[in-house]
Amino acid sequence: MLKNKSILITGGTGSLGKALTTYILDNHKDIKKLIIFSRDEQKQFLMAQEFTSTQFPQIRFLLGDVRDKERLKRAFKNVDYVIHAAAMKHVHLAEYNPDECIKTNIGGAENVIYAALETNVERVVALSTDKACAPINLYGATKLTSDKLFVAANNITGWNPIKFSVVRYGNVMGSNGSVIPFFLKKRKEGVLPITDPNMTRFNISIIDGVKMVMHALEKAWGGEIFIPKIPSYKIMDVVKAIGPNCEHPIVGIRPGEKIHEEMITPSDSFYTYDLGKYFTILPSKPKWNVDDFIVENKAIKVEEGFAYNSGDNKEWETVESLRRLIKEHVDENFIT
Repeated sequence: MLKNKSILITGGTGSLGKALTTYILDNHKDIKKLIIFSRDEQKQFLMAQEFTSTQFPQIRFLLGDVRDKERLKRAFKNVDYVIHAAAMKHVHLAEYNPDECIKTNIGGAENVIYAALETNVERVVALSTDKACAPINLYGATKLTSDKLFVAANNITGWNPIKFSVVRYGNVMGSNGSVIPFFLKKRKEGVLPITDPNMTRFNISIIDGVKMVMHALEKAWGGEIFIPKIPSYKIMDVVKAIGPNCEHPIVGIRPGEKIHEEMITPSDSFYTYDLGKYFTILPSKPKWNVDDFIVENKAIKVEEGFAYNSGDNKEWETVESLRRLIKEHVDENFIT
């Protein structure tokens, strides 16, 4: 589906943006153009040294901010697909700088939507987070708002056949700012600080996150929120996997943090379907026929009251599986 297509990734210099870039260039060599759009010139400079135009003639680097609608409109010209990965995502920084978080995560989402509607973009996939589900912090609230905006955007397309969809998943193993790289760094000091020993999180590898984005890009009907079926881990198992001989003082949960994360609430169950590898939350008033969607996707309605919570998950990482995954996806030199 990507043959002779032009793709733009907002926030393309981030962890997932770089992983998407690698995957697309490795697996879709017949794409027309891949545009990395971000506001960090230093990250663009470094990424351009890794992905050179000599080796990858399809790649382009474009400085810009999703807060700037006119810049987005110019960037989206002649682009077929947009993957919206730009966001302000650190919970504590969002709490301290709420205006900045709102401008990027909500205002930026609106700008992406309207820039796409005003150009020839065919599909937009926006990245979400488990923190957008029943949010208790500002970051989660802005991402929930962003999700709602992208879902609702399908209702204002008019004659335009563009499709907007969302992917929502948990902690990406090894991503910037996540707990595993933090622990790997702290174990050199012999201390792994624990917020709460009962804490759990969903876990997804960066390549599985990439594949989910590509699935939504190809399969979305418009308005779905795609959610992967992934295992959880217990924070104490991460401690045992990385630093079994380290001290682990309890420092208390940070503002806006949950003990367990959610990706589907009981209220979502009325619109949630099991697609096999993924769940999907359908829009309450889709533009298309739900029965046709069910038949084509072999979708099965979940039971009323169904919820997907990292603490109640049926699938769990073990200490050994975490060690294997860290070595495979985060640090190939990792040893305990």
